[in-house]
Amino acid sequence: MSYETILLDVDENVATVTMNRPEALNAINMQLGEELVDAMIRCRSDANVRAVVIKGGGRAFCAGGDLKSFSEFLQADPATAFRAFLSRLHVGIVEVRHMEKPVIAQVHGVAAGAGMSLALACDLTIAAESARFVMAYRRVGLSPDGSSTYFIPRLVGPKKALEIFYTSDSIAAPEAERLGLINRVVPEADLEKETCAFARRLAQGPTLALGRTKELVYRSLSETLETQLEHEREFVALSSTTEDFREGIQAFIQKREPKFRGR
Repeated sequence: MSYETILLDVDENVATVTMNRPEALNAINMQLGEELVDAMIRCRSDANVRAVVIKGGGRAFCAGGDLKSFSEFLQADPATAFRAFLSRLHVGIVEVRHMEKPVIAQVHGVAAGAGMSLALACDLTIAAESARFVMAYRRVGLSPDGSSTYFIPRLVGPKKALEIFYTSDSIAAPEAERLGLINRVVPEADLEKETCAFARRLAQGPTLALGRTKELVYRSLSETLETQLEHEREFVALSSTTEDFREGIQAFIQKREPKFRGR
């Protein structure tokens, strides 16, 4: 698939996916949703990609769903139109969740509605000091989507989550970090550099082990202790057969830094 609403670049094992509708603050329409899904599938299947960064071009990360597209939905059957639209967006969220590689959201400007949902669905979220997060669904009379009702209660608890959804108040990046919604806040001028450095650090790690770590953390949210321990045992056994594990042991014995290759 050739892209018109996103950019995809791979450098030093880091794939950067840029939502590229700056004139609309990267609001998600059907085309952007489909291209985002395709990009995530490419990143997941490309062995040369060992970490992924998702960001927005222009003045914002993502303003959410494209309200102009939504107004067109009202001309026909809005329920059918929204089911079709969200089926693509949600496939993209699932691809992010199940990708066996770290996925980082790099947020500047506003991350609203589905844009905030996407940022929080990523494994890690790094934001500029001036970034704002808004669960904007209340403002247009919609219930939330994009996995926000899955991730936000798990990050802040159900009571605070309901406050966030009920009010649609804007949350400044430092407050989002305090609440545990995001990982780091950095100066605006350093956002690109800090995110790139962090992504490259992760891309140089033992990719298969990091992917299994990601899966274990998410599984722990719904598993019993006994079942989780079984998952841990199986994943350690699988990781012990990798080239990276052998390299890690040799590097320890030789008192040097390991050079992982993601295999």
